[in-house]
Order: sequence, then structure tokens, then C-alpha cells
Amino acid sequence: MEDILTRWLGQTAVIRTDLLAVFGVLISLGVSLHILMRKRVVGSAIGWTGLVWLSPVFGTALYLTFGLNRVERRARKLKRRPSVQYDETPQAPAAVPEAYAPLDRAVRAITGLPTVAGTGITMFRNGDEAYPAMLEAIHGARRSVALSSYIFLDDDIGKTFIAALKAAKDRGCEVRVILDGIGSGYFYPAAWRRLRNLGVPAGLFMHSVLPWRMPFLNLRTHKKLLILDGRVAFTGGVNISDGNRVATKPEFPIRDTHFRIEGPVVEQLAQAFIVDWAFVSGEDLEGEAWMPRLSPAGDLTARVVTSGPDADIEKIATVVLQAIACARSSIRLTTPYFLPNDLIVSALCLAATRGIEVDVVIPRKSDHPIVDWATRAHIEPLLESGVRIWLDEPPFDHSKALSIDREWCFVGSANWDSRSFRLNFELNVEVYDAALARRLDAFISEKCETRLTQADLDARPHLVRLRDAAVRLLLPYL
Repeated sequence: MEDILTRWLGQTAVIRTDLLAVFGVLISLGVSLHILMRKRVVGSAIGWTGLVWLSPVFGTALYLTFGLNRVERRARKLKRRPSVQYDETPQAPAAVPEAYAPLDRAVRAITGLPTVAGTGITMFRNGDEAYPAMLEAIHGARRSVALSSYIFLDDDIGKTFIAALKAAKDRGCEVRVILDGIGSGYFYPAAWRRLRNLGVPAGLFMHSVLPWRMPFLNLRTHKKLLILDGRVAFTGGVNISDGNRVATKPEFPIRDTHFRIEGPVVEQLAQAFIVDWAFVSGEDLEGEAWMPRLSPAGDLTARVVTSGPDADIEKIATVVLQAIACARSSIRLTTPYFLPNDLIVSALCLAATRGIEVDVVIPRKSDHPIVDWATRAHIEPLLESGVRIWLDEPPFDHSKALSIDREWCFVGSANWDSRSFRLNFELNVEVYDAALARRLDAFISEKCETRLTQADLDARPHLVRLRDAAVRLLLPYL
């Protein structure tokens, strides 16, 4: 009897093992087919395929957790809703300098938007200059106020903005406010609660505590937009917090650059806000209060470029690549975080090797040390190719600006890292204007204080170099 039971148990174990083996093969085969169809990067496809065959259960679990591009899939499901329709006259493309006609054609193909003439732009430094102008514009609004901010804190300046928004609503303006669901506070931001309590319509962008919606990492709206009556707009890098008022000597001062924009291109900025508000609230904003007919307000030519992990994926990064390729004499950029992908690194290296002056300004010390560590491990190819990298001394500067040949410039919310280029919803403005481009070029050049060399990198202790190299592996998520 014991022998029969033993044989039966043995046969059962063999059958169970065979079934598990078949199950493992089927899982590995199914996941491999998905990898082959979805993964465009060959190295990534080979790595994931090898892992799911070596360890079907563990490898599949890792692939389902980290390998699927839920960012793109979820964003397309949520953002691609019927767009608001308007009875406006299509904007006629503006003329650009002949040397930049190829860049203009490329960016038009990327964005689907024309360049727009008649733009007026005013540049502000820090919240000290930007906030008074923004608040004055809110006080002067008569029909509508649209505000979107990644960070909107319930501190002194935040309360001042909230009071101005409430006053605008009380005098009959339509007011809408978007706060990022993470940047302004992880769960229920205080500024959002105060706005809601005051009856000001405010929405949280991608706010959820459900881990599979990845609220703490991805799908953030990093845009900074303020639009008054559909006619005047502010955009750039300035968030709403006391730290941006450098003159008040906050504990951690944040320098930054912001822009006031007028003219027909404001329509493109308003459209970007309207799409985001429809996504956040389900409400379609229509009518003259939000989309009035606009007259020229200056002599600049501009265009808005939006980017995000949906149908707009990597549009800002692609525009950057096109601009680098079109550069003839100089490329100067400043960014608080510098971890571009290999394509952009290669483009900058090629530009430097063909004799173009390439200057990159990064903070000596940003507000995210882990990014600084990864940057030191990421820039060797640039230094080897002759790209000059400069360390901007404190206080921390959050500005993002690119100047090409002192004739074309690109400003807005996007940092030079994978998070901004691929994961966040961002907004930049390209401007064809020599005066503004030269001003930004001079602004960037003034920040070229201390050059970072290969010798500096080699002088790092071995353990520090190892730490930096390890952190660089997180590049897609930093």
C-alpha cells in the first residue's frame, strides 16, 4: 500500500512539474510575442525576452510591473477625448528667416501648428519681477482667468494669488485653476482646498493614491500657464511659492525666468489650457471669454510646442533635435536638470565636432542631489566631443532656455531630462527673433562661471564615481 501511494505521489509530482513547465513555456511565449511587437529598442527587447525565458514567473512579473509603457497607454486613453471646436479663422503661417525655413517646416510637421506673427514678449527674472506683473494682470482681467501650475503652495505668495483669483471670480470673471496632483502636494494640496472652499473652480491633475496609476512618478503636468481674457499669457519656469521671491531671502532661494506673451499666439496657449481643463474636469470652455479674436501686439514670430506621454510624445525633444541639427554657429542652453537621452547627447556631440560652439549651463548644486550625481556620470561623451559644460553658482537657478545662433530661442517649462522630454506634460514656446535670442544668449553666457572638465570628473573618489554611475541607471525616471 505504501509503495502504491509513493508511486502515485511521484507520478502526481511529475505531472505537476510538467504542467508547470508547459505553463512557464506558454507564459514566456506570450510575453515574448508582446515584447517583439511593443519594444522598439533592440537591447531592451533582448533583455526582457531573456529574463522571461530564464525565469518565466519572476521575469513576467517584472515585465508587467516595469516593462509595459503604461504612461503612454494611459495618457492616450485619458487625454485623447473629443476636442473643443471653435469657429475661428485659421492662423496664417508667419514668415521666418530663410535660413530657418527647414526648421520651421519640421516643427510645423511635428506640432501641426503654424508660426504666428505679431507676438510681443516681455522677460522677467524670478518671482520678484514675475509675480507683481501676474497679479496686476489678474486684477485687470474682466472676462476670464486660467491658471495652471505644477507647484502652487498655500504660503504667503500662494495666499496672495488665491485672494486675487477669488476677487476675479467675485467681479464676474470665469476662473479656472489646475494644480498638479503631486507637485502641489501629495494628497490634497492646501492651496487646492483653499480655492475650493472659496468657491473658485480648481482641479487636480492626475490625482490618485492608487499605485497602478503611478501618481507619484509619472503623468505630471509641469506646465506654468496664466492666461487673462484669452489675450495675455504668462509662461516659463516660475512656480507659485515663496522660494521664488529671491529678494525676500528664503531658506532655499529659487531663481527662474518667466515671460509675458501677447498677440495671436496666445490662442495656442489657450488651447493647451482648454484641453487640460477638459481632461481634469470634463468641462469644455467655449466662447469669446476664452478664445477671443486677437490682434498683433508685437513684431516677433512664435509657436507653442506641447509635449506629453500621449499623442504629443517627445515633441519637445524632437524639436530640440531639429534645432540642434540646424545650428550654424552656436548652441547655448541652461537647464536645472541635465540628463538628456542618447539621441540628444549624440546631436550635441556632433554639433561640437563640426565646429559649433556648444555651451551647457547646469547648477553646481540643484535641489535634487541624486540628479546631480547622475549628471556627472552622464556627460563624459559631451566633454570628449568638445561641448563646454559650465557650473552655475548658487543660488539654484530653475531657468530653462535654449538659444541657437543668437537668432532662434526655445523657452518654457521643459527640463533637459527624460521626465520632461517623455513623461511629463510640458509646454514650450519657440521664438524667431534675434533680439530675444541674443538677450537669452547673453543671459546664458553670463552664467558660464566655472567650467566642468574631464579632470574634475576624474578627480572624484572611486566610491563617488561608482555611486554616480549606479544612479545613472535610473535615468529614464529621474
